[in-house]
Amino acid sequence: MQPPPNGVPVPHLPPMRWLKSRRSNPSGNCVELAELPGGGGIAVRNSRHPEGPALIYTVDEIAAFVLGARDGDFDHLIPPSRTRD
Repeated sequence: MQPPPNGVPVPHLPPMRWLKSRRSNPSGNCVELAELPGGGGIAVRNSRHPEGPALIYTVDEIAAFVLGARDGDFDHLIPPSRTRD
């Protein structure tokens, strides 16, 4: 099964359970992820624009990003004032 194209409006995707980070805040500064049915990848959307567009990534692409973030590969992109818990 071919995954949907990047930039697809969320209403054109099958129903999915969107997940938000526990670090999300009431201002809507959050990215949400959802697993596509049948293991077809991971959809990513901006929580402030839940109707889309959604970017579609493979599980391996998301794994590379999450593991890189866990390893600190992108820490330089976050201002020091935001890295404190």
